[in-house]
Amino acid sequence: MLKNIWFIGTGKFAALCLENLVNDGLSFSKIITGLPTLSGRNGKENPSAVELKAVSLGLKIERTGKLNENENLLAELEKNTPDLIFVIDFGQIIKEPFLNAPQFGCINIHPSLLPEYRGAAPIQRALLDGKNYTGVTVFRLVKAMDAGGILAQEKFLIPKDFNASDLYRELSKIGSKIAFEAVEKNNFNLTPQNENLATYAEKLNKNDFELSQSMTAEKFCNTVRALDMSGGAFMIINNKRVKIWRAEIHNENSKNPVISCSDFNVDLIEVQSEGKKRTSGSDWARGVKG
Repeated sequence: MLKNIWFIGTGKFAALCLENLVNDGLSFSKIITGLPTLSGRNGKENPSAVELKAVSLGLKIERTGKLNENENLLAELEKNTPDLIFVIDFGQIIKEPFLNAPQFGCINIHPSLLPEYRGAAPIQRALLDGKNYTGVTVFRLVKAMDAGGILAQEKFLIPKDFNASDLYRELSKIGSKIAFEAVEKNNFNLTPQNENLATYAEKLNKNDFELSQSMTAEKFCNTVRALDMSGGAFMIINNKRVKIWRAEIHNENSKNPVISCSDFNVDLIEVQSEGKKRTSGSDWARGVKG
């Protein structure tokens, strides 16, 4: 097992991977995360998801602004070069010397079957596209986005009731497991990606969030599933924005409100009106009628 491994990450997927890797038995000599965001008039600090997770695990962290301009980390990289760096959900482009200074480079856990769904929103795009499978890939970082050689990869069939947050949790577990196994066995053989099969998962845009009854029932439900951890999909009802957190193809035994789509009906299982808390569709419908 390698002795000197760094972890660099900031977001929620990175935090889940950090927890899983540590639970699997991996030790990190350094954990690096982005600076806190500031909110409110008093500039309240909001630590990154990775920082919060590391603290809960009793691990020390180092904050950084622009990684490639951090003189202390650059000096440490040269003085005590890590064998390997995990870079996950960090939000910054990794450049030299970080990219190739470690003997085994920088590796990433990406929640898709690369080269499918390279980019910012692989889980959301897979669900929006109605995929019944996805997967997770452990690969080595190169200058081109998500294009490096593959260390390990595993396919995952998506259960019908899984939403994006379910997939985040499941793929972080699988990805961490196969990454740990590769590190444990010192298996750093790389399989090149097939560029001819590459697809891209573009960032979500505002048009992705609005639901419409002109959609097919399947597209309607897939959109709800895809956006549950991105603020939620919505539709306009009685001139008000209503978020739909869970929806299913209509079941005759359902007691929830039903809307018609272009082909089939859909049950609204969990709903949230503007300024209100989430509630069951049936309770929401009674409130609307009242």
